[in-house]
Amino acid sequence: MGWGLLSALAAAVSFGLASVMQALAVQATRDRGGLDPKLLIRLFSQWRFGFSLLLDLLGYLATLAALRTLPVFLVQAAVAASVAVVAVVASWVMTVRLGRREWVAVVAVCTGLALLGSAAAEEGAGRANAAVHLMLLISVAVLGLLGVAAARLPAPAGGFGLGLVAGLGFGVVALASRAVTSFVPGQLLRDPAGYAIVVAGSLSFWLYATAMQRGGVTQATAALVVGETVLPAVVGVIVFGDRTRPGFAGLAVLGFGLAVAGALLLARFGEITNPSATQAGRCFTECSPTDSSGQERVVPDR
Repeated sequence: MGWGLLSALAAAVSFGLASVMQALAVQATRDRGGLDPKLLIRLFSQWRFGFSLLLDLLGYLATLAALRTLPVFLVQAAVAASVAVVAVVASWVMTVRLGRREWVAVVAVCTGLALLGSAAAEEGAGRANAAVHLMLLISVAVLGLLGVAAARLPAPAGGFGLGLVAGLGFGVVALASRAVTSFVPGQLLRDPAGYAIVVAGSLSFWLYATAMQRGGVTQATAALVVGETVLPAVVGVIVFGDRTRPGFAGLAVLGFGLAVAGALLLARFGEITNPSATQAGRCFTECSPTDSSGQERVVPDR
């Protein structure tokens, strides 16, 4: 279990650093409304985004390693702790001031993970049957429809809805990764859960990037945390037989609640504001030059 915990914490650090890079990249792109298929193409043109994808890949590999030895509820709580990593990085590197509430939230996340780590047993012995593998893939199509519906909602409901669907999608990635029994290419290509990993991951990444563009950062990140932790934890217990150590169930529930609550309090760090980029964007839409007569000339937003 020791290596599993280290892998889960490594995943949190990788995802947290990736979130900082992605947030800066998203801020430099324009929101064209709805679900824009070209959003990811515009993001790929930025080096920060490319580097963040490498960090995300490392985070996923660490998550995969953790899921082989730990219950889903512990791994997903650790992944949600990436928000705490973002907050600490922001306070050290980007001179973002953390208030007393934020530091309490960071301590809550760390305490919750420590309690979970001490209470969790090894991964459950349950194995998902073929029907579960197929249901995971079907659930991705359902999430896609929900994402389209959420994109049509006005802010801040749209940001919350997109973040929630993205979180559920990342939860599907975790569950499908746990369900896959072999990553041998020949077998993986015949496994619906393998396709669920790729499609759910891509969809969730797109939905969360769109949610951040909408400006509802706190709502979107809070919804993401809830979506990627609560339901996957329940499914892990029911389908995979995840359990705590005998007599430690209450401690595990307390730890899970602390970790998720702390992550929710730190939800505003789902996006780090780049002051120069923010000012440039504001001036692009609000600052208008004047003509020779001294009258303000309106510049159309292209």
